[in-house]
Amino acid sequence: MILNSTYKNKKNKQILDDIVGRAFSFFESIKMKGVGSKRMIIKDVSPNLKSYLNTVSTINYANIELRTKGILIYINKGLETFTWAIPYYQLVIYKINGSSIHAQGRFIHFSNNRTFKENKRFFAKMLDEKLKYDLAYNFNHI
Repeated sequence: MILNSTYKNKKNKQILDDIVGRAFSFFESIKMKGVGSKRMIIKDVSPNLKSYLNTVSTINYANIELRTKGILIYINKGLETFTWAIPYYQLVIYKINGSSIHAQGRFIHFSNNRTFKENKRFFAKMLDEKLKYDLAYNFNHI
């Protein structure tokens, strides 16, 4: 689900909390050494996400926030901000010349440059959180 999050809205906050869980508390985020990525350059997106990017030839940026049951991807378009909520059970990550996040029939590909390399620890932390979630809700017991 993608929401316009340029302005604070209690209804949008409740929707995001329902989809990807609550935000980590201040002390939890300190213990985890941060729950947000630095901004990354968007290289490519799926056709159904193109309307959320700048149409002129400027660089598009996004950053990611970890939540208890998923992630939020914040996409900046001019002065507007759009939030893509992805629960962990829908999240698929590919590492191909950068990183590509797939979910809900959409994808976003981040370019492999200095800003992406600065987020290497963050992606490892995100994969750890997804693994914890998958193990906690594993229904395939043999």
